[in-house]
Amino acid sequence: EMQLVESGGGLAQPGGSLRLSCAASGFTFNNYAMSWLRQAPGKGFEWVASIDSGGGLQSYSDAVKGRFTISRDNAKNMLYLSMNSLKSEDAAVYYCATGYGALAIGGVRGQGTQVTVSS
Repeated sequence: EMQLVESGGGLAQPGGSLRLSCAASGFTFNNYAMSWLRQAPGKGFEWVASIDSGGGLQSYSDAVKGRFTISRDNAKNMLYLSMNSLKSEDAAVYYCATGYGALAIGGVRGQGTQVTVSS
C-alpha cells in the first residue's frame, strides 16, 4: 500500500522559514515524480512544486517561485519542501503527492501538515 506521511508543519512568523518532510513507503519511490500541494481553508487544492523521479528537474508555481525549494533523497525515500520568506497567504495544509505538476492533484497524497503564518 502506497503511504505518504508529512511532517514539519507549524507556526512561523511572516518572513520566517519552515522545512516540510514527507516519508514514502509501500512503493518504489525513485520511480515516481513527486509534488507538494496545499489547501487553504475553504479553497481547493493548489499545486505548489514538483520534482522528477531523479531529482534533476523541479517546477514551481508563480506564487512560491524563488522562496520555496523542493528536493528529495531517494536513498531515504524522503521528499522535502524548504519554505523561506513565508507570507500570510502561504498558510494552508500542505500535502505531498505522487505525480508532476497539476496532475499531482489526482495522485496519491498523505494526510497533510498544517502551516500557519502569523505574527
